[in-house]
Amino acid sequence: MSEKTESRESTAGLSAEERAAIKERAKELRAQEKAGKNREAGLKSVLDVIAKLDGTDKKICEGLVKVVGEVAPELVGKTYYGMPGFANADGKMVVFVQPAGKFKTRYATLGFEHPSHLDDGDMWATAFAVLDWNAAVEKRVTELVTAAVS
Repeated sequence: MSEKTESRESTAGLSAEERAAIKERAKELRAQEKAGKNREAGLKSVLDVIAKLDGTDKKICEGLVKVVGEVAPELVGKTYYGMPGFANADGKMVVFVQPAGKFKTRYATLGFEHPSHLDDGDMWATAFAVLDWNAAVEKRVTELVTAAVS
């Protein structure tokens, strides 16, 4: 590697994946600005992202959509760095899924952001590893989402 190439790479400081994620996020923000708080447009953006997923990631994300629709219909679908999620009326992300395939990890992550109300004393979990979607997982996610919006 030449000194010039090495310098350019270290100056950039971001991997190709990180640069792609930044571009994807900018695109998301422009689309969200256009759509405003339109519930249908938000859900469509989430479903479009889910449609591109495979296997367990797709199953987990579809499960989250179902749970949110049942227990927190006030949340609006919103993509979050290319991940499907749901935001409150202020547009702040409440819950999202980080698909395993996106980051080449062994499990998907169900994450909750600051507006969620999962507080439990001085310490509580805001992210959960999810290997599969089943009745037990759906029950726990339902409890978490219900608490998050309470």
